[in-house]
Amino acid sequence: MAYGFLDIASTQSVQAAQAANGSAEYWSGFQGSRAFGRLTDAEVAFIRSRDSFYMATVSENSWPYVQHRGGPPGFLHILDDRTMAFADYRGNRQYISVGNLAANDRAALIFMDYPGRRRLKMYGHVEACSLVDHPELAERLAIPGYRAKAERALLVHLKAFDWNCPQHITPRFSEPELADALAPVRQRVVELEAENKRLRQQLAGGTVGPAT
Repeated sequence: MAYGFLDIASTQSVQAAQAANGSAEYWSGFQGSRAFGRLTDAEVAFIRSRDSFYMATVSENSWPYVQHRGGPPGFLHILDDRTMAFADYRGNRQYISVGNLAANDRAALIFMDYPGRRRLKMYGHVEACSLVDHPELAERLAIPGYRAKAERALLVHLKAFDWNCPQHITPRFSEPELADALAPVRQRVVELEAENKRLRQQLAGGTVGPAT
């Protein structure tokens, strides 16, 4: 079974670098344990729970451009096992990614899970889609309560993906993730403060009895 991501990434210069660094023999015969050209339930769940990702495109003068995209969990939609979609909202109006994709629709994406130290990377072809011509897609991609103007939909047609190892991924936590993790601690603080208040009242009254 072919290992789709490296089939794309292993150009002649990459293979030369592998040979120079002693890894050519390992990667030359590497075969994936499953196809990496269709999203499984694991990738779908991972992508849907992300609140951001990074997307790299290449300009007509061959310079790469990496853009951070973000939104509430759920802003990334999986249309099928080879297609992801999200609304492209108006930003600083430089349109660098949009312009790059108009000339070359290839993109590389990275999705990060910092608390879980997981990283998913993806190659895909990106298609710009009019929201006016596809109102059903516009409705599906809309974020309730989000006031920014959606100018188009971007559809990522999967070519290949791969999971990276967790090495050097420093755990970082968002405010909601910290709130969930600290909820038991906050509850314990409330209980201890109540117990402390009860003891102070008993001391002031000259008696200290067991907690009821």
